[in-house]
Amino acid sequence: MKISVSIILAYLTSSFYGISLAEQEKESWEMSAHEKLEAAEKSKVAGNDLFKIGKFQRAANKYNKALNYVNEDGHFEDEPEKLIKTLRVSCWLNHAACCLKLKDFTQAISLCSKVLEIESCNVKALYRRAQAYGELYDLELAKTDVLKALELDPNNKEVKLLQANLKKLQMERNKVDAKVYANRFDRTAKESDVVSKSVDAKKAEEVVKEL
Repeated sequence: MKISVSIILAYLTSSFYGISLAEQEKESWEMSAHEKLEAAEKSKVAGNDLFKIGKFQRAANKYNKALNYVNEDGHFEDEPEKLIKTLRVSCWLNHAACCLKLKDFTQAISLCSKVLEIESCNVKALYRRAQAYGELYDLELAKTDVLKALELDPNNKEVKLLQANLKKLQMERNKVDAKVYANRFDRTAKESDVVSKSVDAKKAEEVVKEL
């Protein structure tokens, strides 16, 4: 039995990247709605496994791949809308968690905002977006998300810890701002004193001339 070179290469490539030949058989546009959901779920699970072992970039790629299967331009008339929405939200949140680990805070905010557009009371999205805002020192926006999250889940320990950290950051910023304002005030006062002395000196010269 002869095996073509292309099949061997496909097998070796799939083995290296951990992708089965079955997954390579169809492109997304060739799949039925049900097949897309199955492929998206598999990709999400693979992302979860990678996240657990600290492979955050690869996990993010898996979540992104899952989202491509169930993107909002797709047609899923035969599938429950709730199931598709739940899968999208889960992948957005998990992708955002990867972005936080990778310090891509702007992308994390974008992903959490997508969740909050359709689930305004999603505590995880509020918490992760607040984390990202805090890392970017957008403390007021972070505080707004934290307060809303605590309204929805008053006993959430992670959110409470984040609130405490944000308060520390705000105190540090207040100290820095106070020092900046103090230095600016001192500089302005010194400049004013120099100008005042210069004016006084000119007046003294004029008085001497008149004498």
